[in-house]
Amino acid sequence: MASLLKRGDVYYAQVYIGGKQRRRSLKTSSLQIAKEKLRRIESQQAQGNDNPLPSRTPIGEVVGAYVDHIRTKKTAKSAQTDVYYLREAFGPCCDQIQITSRRVTSKSKKRPRKPGQDRRCKDRPVEADCIEAVTTSQIQQFIDARVRSRGLAPKTANRYREIICRLFNWAMRQGVIRMPNQLNPASRVERHKEQASKISYLTLPQIDEQLDALRFKPQLQTMVAILIYAGLRREELLWLTLSDIDLSQRHGGHGLIKVRAKTIDGTSWQPKTANNRAVPISSSLRAYLDRYTPPKTERPEPADGFKGWFFPSPGGRGHRSGGGWWDPDNFSRDLRAAQSEVGLAWTCLDYRHTFGSQLAQRGISLYKISSLMGNSPEICRRHYASVVPEAMHNEVDFAPANHRPDTYLFAGRG
Repeated sequence: MASLLKRGDVYYAQVYIGGKQRRRSLKTSSLQIAKEKLRRIESQQAQGNDNPLPSRTPIGEVVGAYVDHIRTKKTAKSAQTDVYYLREAFGPCCDQIQITSRRVTSKSKKRPRKPGQDRRCKDRPVEADCIEAVTTSQIQQFIDARVRSRGLAPKTANRYREIICRLFNWAMRQGVIRMPNQLNPASRVERHKEQASKISYLTLPQIDEQLDALRFKPQLQTMVAILIYAGLRREELLWLTLSDIDLSQRHGGHGLIKVRAKTIDGTSWQPKTANNRAVPISSSLRAYLDRYTPPKTERPEPADGFKGWFFPSPGGRGHRSGGGWWDPDNFSRDLRAAQSEVGLAWTCLDYRHTFGSQLAQRGISLYKISSLMGNSPEICRRHYASVVPEAMHNEVDFAPANHRPDTYLFAGRG
């Protein structure tokens, strides 16, 4: 049995758990609200819940346990992204999300201000004496403050909501916490309205312009050609090995690029969607691959059969040593520098969107495009459905060629 107790203006619930009386604040001065909360507690007791009262768990304990969990389920990069959002939301509340090192450069000190960003507003994390005390209002105020002070895009604001919601859902399912009324406070946070996706891609003349501009950098030119004509992601490109490029014609066509999970020198990697795929090599791409010869590296062949990188790091400034794996950030920096020299500004994402957009304009189904790019059909529809109508003028003309509307305009009159 449970009963109400009033102290001052606040009502408390008294519950017997294991023969001992427990008391918990209902955080209301309204008798009607207190009775409703008490009814829910009694209902949970009737369903066999031995301890229906909300728990009181430190925020750091829950966040730390959740971070340990996602690091076993997600890739290192994906888990680190979630850790960033959790650190922003709750501060450095546990060792698992502490920043161990940070390199401060003169460029980072002079970061340009985003449109609508107000540096005078100090961003404060969600603060509460325990995770169960976090309210919908606190999460909403935290996200809204970030939007005002940092000029966050609606998609980024919704990302905060999504990750915090996942944290509470996981903790509640695992029995780590017992929330008041078994409700996830983040689930009631209002979503920001996101705008339709805007993509940038190269036209056929621009593709020729881009590749011709890199003719004096054969390795970089071939890498950009793969991004454009095969639609690979940046990391998928950099993780290609010599055995991933099959130039034989036993499969028909001009060969295959195999995007697949692998473990090299004790480091494991897999595609973003955790699904291996093979992308056919087009005749345009084959011309660049035939002219490219991967640099030879002095490296003993390990037991795992790794023969070498198809695009090894060039070495030099910003690279540890030549012939090794090309770090994605270093590659992007090198690509920006090369693009700056020739007066161009297209990026890896533009190249990938070029592949999808050009296929969509040719009338290739979005399902086939999603299979080639390693995306879901829904994502491809969101990105490339808008360019399909440009190539469908003939598809909407279903009337006979000799059909004349004016013939029947006044039919039945007279």
